[in-house]
Amino acid sequence: MAPDADKLRQRRSQVVAGDLSVNVSEPETVDRVVTLKGLSGDEICIDGIVYDISAFQHPGGDSIKIFGGNDVTLQYKMIHPYHTEKHLEKMKAVGKVPDYAPEYKWDTPFEREIKKEVFKIVRRGKEFGTYGYFFRAFVYLAVFFYLQYLWMQKSSYTLGIIYGISMGLVGLNVQHDANHGAASKRVWVNDILGLGADLIGGSKWLWMEKHWTHHAYTNHREKDPDGLAAEPFLLFNDYDLSNPKRAGYHAYQAFYLVLLLCGYWLSAVIDVPVIWNLKDRGTLDVGIRLDNDWIASQRKYAISLRIFYVMCNIVTPLWNDFSWTTLSHINVMGVSGSLTLGLLFTLSHNFENADRDPTKENRETGEPVCWFKAQVETSSTYGGTISGWLTGGLNFQVEHHLFPRMSSAWYPYIAPKVREICKKHGVRYAYYPWVWQNMISTLKYTHEVGTGAHWLDNPFKGEM
Repeated sequence: MAPDADKLRQRRSQVVAGDLSVNVSEPETVDRVVTLKGLSGDEICIDGIVYDISAFQHPGGDSIKIFGGNDVTLQYKMIHPYHTEKHLEKMKAVGKVPDYAPEYKWDTPFEREIKKEVFKIVRRGKEFGTYGYFFRAFVYLAVFFYLQYLWMQKSSYTLGIIYGISMGLVGLNVQHDANHGAASKRVWVNDILGLGADLIGGSKWLWMEKHWTHHAYTNHREKDPDGLAAEPFLLFNDYDLSNPKRAGYHAYQAFYLVLLLCGYWLSAVIDVPVIWNLKDRGTLDVGIRLDNDWIASQRKYAISLRIFYVMCNIVTPLWNDFSWTTLSHINVMGVSGSLTLGLLFTLSHNFENADRDPTKENRETGEPVCWFKAQVETSSTYGGTISGWLTGGLNFQVEHHLFPRMSSAWYPYIAPKVREICKKHGVRYAYYPWVWQNMISTLKYTHEVGTGAHWLDNPFKGEM
């Protein structure tokens, strides 16, 4: 909204929220000058402009409000790859952030060409789930509910393994597309399928908080919660040898990586404070604010669904047979689900020659880096269509990070073109024909990071 001209002339400076004061000496196009710390829970920042979304009817649903109070430039642009400034005019601009300095740049030649060619294959507005995707999703859900019924009747080690794997498959194939808004253009379909995260012991709201942040800042040393989540036990960021985060036991992290991943399910299910507050710790740790009213309004649903999950999968089996054997069955189920999800997520961005510091050039030169290029060089792709049916298309991690709101069903079709354009522009594309090759590369990378093998002054290498 344009300010009153007389008031604007009189205003020469304005103290803004947070710890920053900004001098205003020229007429502004908005009557508020704020810092990111000064945003309210009903406001977001895109490219330095502050928008009030309290009354905005978002076509993609209320999930837009999950990041209220934050700079959502990257999230906005990655989810809306063909939006223009005209689309932003639908929201109410109420202020601006002075000296806004982005780390990433957009509309590069690489980005323009890859979007142009991919949208020839998948037409705009048609990028949602196909009939094949929904058939696959409903098959996985049907198998899951049948196994859950059996589990509530009588648990066993065999059933625990199969049921745990089915949980992982729901997480990969159902909730993932839905919580990206990629399963359907209908909001209610995404909302329902997105609850698959809660059916397997997680939370769709916590998942969106963390995962959307991960997508925006993939492998960013300070802003990607996935890269920091396993610290201090595991290091995925290749810190220099003097970094205090390094410890002697990291030299052996490749050997205990799988053991730690086994505890993923248990750590999530029993973490009562995080589900009560509905604020993902990793997301908070990288500086994302999660104190808006919309998140608070969803807590009752998240807590109810977690209670339902615990009753079905822990309390009921123990009620049927309260014994150490039943506890072992439950643990086997959790470990199976953890490994199904954890192993595949880990190898996606941690492999030999992965770009684990995509904004290094920005820090050194002050020039923003191409976000699309960073997404390719921080991710890997393995296998093909069959792997896609099992992993919900997450084997096409490069394609997924370039177009996160495109259904996984389309990734096999666009992958050849993506590789072609990457080669043309000199963008490094990591492809492994088989998943085990990617896994070996991940273990090698994890070991090299743990020992600091990439640093020249490492005494273990004989180089000083």
